Parts: sequence; structure tokens; C-alpha cells
Amino acid sequence: MDFGVVLQTNPPAWRTVGLAKQAEEHGFDYVWTFDSHLLWQEPYVIYSAIPAATHRVVVGPMVTNPATRDWTVTASVFATLNEMYGNRTVCGIGRGDSAVRVLNGKPTTLKDLREATHVIRELANCRPVEVNGTTLQFPWARTSELGVWIAAYGPPALKAAGEVGDGFILQLADIDIATWMIAAVRDAAEKAGRDPDAITFCVAAPMYVGDDWAHMRDQCRWFGGMVGNHVADIVAKYGDSGDIPQALTDYIKGREGYDYNEHGRAGNTHADFVPDDIVDRFCVLGTPEDHIAKLEALRAIGVHQFAGYLQHDNKEETLRVYGETIMPELRDHVVAKA
Repeated sequence: MDFGVVLQTNPPAWRTVGLAKQAEEHGFDYVWTFDSHLLWQEPYVIYSAIPAATHRVVVGPMVTNPATRDWTVTASVFATLNEMYGNRTVCGIGRGDSAVRVLNGKPTTLKDLREATHVIRELANCRPVEVNGTTLQFPWARTSELGVWIAAYGPPALKAAGEVGDGFILQLADIDIATWMIAAVRDAAEKAGRDPDAITFCVAAPMYVGDDWAHMRDQCRWFGGMVGNHVADIVAKYGDSGDIPQALTDYIKGREGYDYNEHGRAGNTHADFVPDDIVDRFCVLGTPEDHIAKLEALRAIGVHQFAGYLQHDNKEETLRVYGETIMPELRDHVVAKA
């Protein structure tokens, strides 16, 4: 199993870079960030600084969207970073949440998501692609390689992830829901004639190591509010008895509103509707042993990467414990002498 951290690009930017360095020093493989250019600093500028200050971590957005950036510009950023630093980027993409809603916009269509995935991937992999009736290609890109991973919740988006994504990002760590969603993505891939085993499955959720459950829950309750934004869209379209797990929708009934000024923030006052059991199910909390048990369960259902959100007050200690205690238990064990 691979491991990543998910950071917000709060100022100062060097704090984000510093956390990325610590993550690499503790053995993490990926450094992801939010991509919401009004709420936080511009992540693509910071992506250029992280590879320069580190040696091997892969960087990328969790997640960008097709609406707020021209697709060819997005592809150019990734191809440039790859040419500079040796293919150390990944592109997580979804229909759009905070980045578009703060602008009073709406998530894009799945058609646009599919097309954006294709255009970004082809250009950033040094291949020609048709855009607006003409063939485009970067004449300066020679070695760039980029995977595009699709974030999804609802049935049509899961289908798109299986049909066109190099990877699938699920932003919650509930075992039952993850099992259902991974199966849906794999089924879509197989029906499309793709190899489901070629898709990378990534689960992302807050990780907090400790034994004060009340405090950990309060620090991570914001995540249930953030996920609730996506679930609310699904429930509005399919109803709470639609073709999605009941566990994903039950808690949304208490949701009354959401302030994007508090998006992804510990202590978010618009996440009070999220009950403790949902925080526990959606996040990875507790002692190192609790973390190992849940991560082993995720690995058993086909998760290749766990990416932990660090939007809480225990960032450095969580990184240390993961590096020294938790990740070694989930890695392949190699002995010097058999």
C-alpha cells in the first residue's frame, strides 16, 4: 500500500512545502493539495516548489476540475513539471466543488469531465489530441508521463471513473461504502473492455493518531460536512432510497446549509449535523493499532493508496507515528537474508 498526505495551501506557502518535506522524510509517497484558488493559495505554483525541495514524492491536486482552468493549460502545467522534475505528478480531477461553488457556479457535467480527462492525459503524455476541431500537441514535451485519477461518488461518476480513469479517488474511508464503490468502478471498467486491475484505487480521509476520541472527532467532523456536499447532490438526483448505499445518505438529513468560507476547516460550524459514528466511519482515527486495523481492511478490498488529510492540530505527530509505526506494518516486508 502507498501512502499520501492531503494539505491545504494556507499561507505561508513555505509551511506547505515544509510539511511536504516532513511527509517525505517520514516515508510518504504522495503529497496532494486542495485546489480552490479563492479559498487558498494557488497550488500549481507550490507544486513547483515541492519537487525542488524533495527527492521522490509525487504531487498533485485532490482534486482539480474542468471548469476553473483551461484543460490545455492544466496539461501544460503537469507536462512542464514532469519535464523539470522527472514525472513526479498525478492529476486528481472531479466535477468541481468549492472551486466552482464559491464562484456561484455548479459542478461540470460528466461529459466535460470525461473530455477534460482525455485532453489533459493525452497532452501531458506527449501525445496529440483533438481540441475544438484542431489537433494540438506540446512540441517541447518529450518525456512527460501523467496519470489522471477521477474522484467520484454517484453511480454515473463511478461509471466514468471505471471507463476512462487511470485511478479512482474515494474521499471517505468507510469500509462498506468503499467496497461498494470499488466494485462499481471495477465493473464499469470490465464492461468497457478495460483491465480493472490497471486502475489505481485511492481512499482519502482525515487521519488523526490519538486516544482522546472527543477531541479527534471534533477536529475531523468538518470532513463529514465536506462529503455531505457531494452526497446532497446525489440525494437530490436519486433520492435517499436510490441506487447508493443507505449508510452514505442517512446522516445528510440533518444538513441545513454550508459555508464555503469554513470549507475543510477544523471546527467548521456547518458540520455540527455530522454524528460521531459517521466521523468514525469516514475517517481513520485512534491508536496506531486502530489505524493499522482499518488500513488493513481497506487494503483487503483493493485499496492501493491511503491519503490522509492533515487539517487538524496534530499534523507533525501524526506524520511521525505513521512513518515510524503504522506504514511499516502495511508495506511489503523484505528481509536481507531468507
